[in-house]
Amino acid sequence: MTPVQIKPGDVKTRAELKEIFGGGLQGGIIPSRTTDNILLYTDHESAKDFGYQDGWLAEEDQSGPIFEYTGQGTLGDQTLSGNNGSLLRHVEEGRALRLFIAVGYVDGGTSGARTHRYVGEFTLDQDEPFVMRQVLDSVKEMRWVYVFRLRPVAGVEQAPEDFVPVADETITTKVPAMPINDPALAALELKPAKVTSSEAIKPEANSGKKITRKPTEAVEVKRREAELSDRFLAFLTGQGHSVERVKIRVEGLNSTFFTDLFDATDNVLYEIKGNISRNAIRMAIGQLIDYGRHINPKPEHLVVLLPEKPDHDLCALVEAGGMALVYEDGDKFSGWPVSS
Repeated sequence: MTPVQIKPGDVKTRAELKEIFGGGLQGGIIPSRTTDNILLYTDHESAKDFGYQDGWLAEEDQSGPIFEYTGQGTLGDQTLSGNNGSLLRHVEEGRALRLFIAVGYVDGGTSGARTHRYVGEFTLDQDEPFVMRQVLDSVKEMRWVYVFRLRPVAGVEQAPEDFVPVADETITTKVPAMPINDPALAALELKPAKVTSSEAIKPEANSGKKITRKPTEAVEVKRREAELSDRFLAFLTGQGHSVERVKIRVEGLNSTFFTDLFDATDNVLYEIKGNISRNAIRMAIGQLIDYGRHINPKPEHLVVLLPEKPDHDLCALVEAGGMALVYEDGDKFSGWPVSS
């Protein structure tokens, strides 16, 4: 790994950073051709023009802090090709992720050159490398973006201004349900995700061990969920139903949640899983309870949508939660429409 000549908190220009790490002078995600690094640049001010903000989440989980970083591409749907794909595969390619935040200008801005503060070294979260969200693009059209979930590898700087702002109140916003349709996501050749590992490998800062598991091993579930979501969305719209997603920001928190499909015609909320494991179905039940309580008026039905029928005990688990089960069965969806 390339020896690091700067420390978290140091401020430098892109030209100076190129001397240290290689890479180019333009762009947000810059894989270096001369060192084993990928440089990630973000700017809090310009990001707001596109309806998002990169930054630390105040709500840490059992694996520690998370920095949300939105992928590259300002027009139309983002894809996992190009530099976004390089970021996703950084472990396989033996590259470190190094994050920088724009903080000012050289000579008070007369030269136009920006300065950037080094936050530190990161790796992608192994269990959920990214989430997908709908935000506006550069021409104010709704599109899909990839929000990568970065975990600190060693000592990093957590400046107060780098945290995503908390919500002043709980806000739910309906957005159109758009197909994901990312050829790069659909083309990924990854391991099947039929089982869930109970082994958790913590970031180096917590465990003292080097991370070796590939974050892309978790993407198969994302791909299956996306494909199932697109098929069911096409099915519902083919039935003449109006379908949306719900964006939820909870008062006092800075995380943003997006539901899966919400059938506005029948007032039904669906949570989609790409496999029929017990852990996946348990998670779906919890997410439906969590999301459903923030939607007003409350959904008439909460439904777990699966790619196939699970075993009888898991069917009973969904029913015990007061929810319905819909699953794909050949060219139809069994359990649909949901009975009153």
